[in-house]
Amino acid sequence: MQEPDEYDRKILALLQKNNKTTAEEIGTIISLSTSAVQRRLKKLRDDKIIEADISVVSSRALGFNISCIVDVSLHVGSSKVIDSFKNLVSGLPEVSQCYYVTGIYDFVLIVNTRDMKHYEEFSKKYLMDNEDVKQFYTHVMMDKVKFELAINL
Repeated sequence: MQEPDEYDRKILALLQKNNKTTAEEIGTIISLSTSAVQRRLKKLRDDKIIEADISVVSSRALGFNISCIVDVSLHVGSSKVIDSFKNLVSGLPEVSQCYYVTGIYDFVLIVNTRDMKHYEEFSKKYLMDNEDVKQFYTHVMMDKVKFELAINL
């Protein structure tokens, strides 16, 4: 895989602002033909530089009014326990993001629920009653100050 060149970076910058920008529009902006932009886009996707083409949906607009950051420590750091927890949270619709991290916690989760009762049910079922979980700390998000998926190019 080659490092993205100046044109690739311009394409990526435009798509990070608006993923609906057409190859023709991109070509006009960066002075490349539509077909050249299409070839570059295919390569960027094939090389997994563009990981996904998505729409960012508001959780609150869909009734998920509580968002939490949850720090999780496991009892045992064995690969079996870690893989088991990874598999568990990967299948939970309330968990929008999960990070296996270094430091005093093993995982950091982003959890979205309808309300505090929903979060309480979630935490009891998957954290409190999970024998592999040593402890967890919940941070309820009060305000989204900055949320950015774009990479600074």
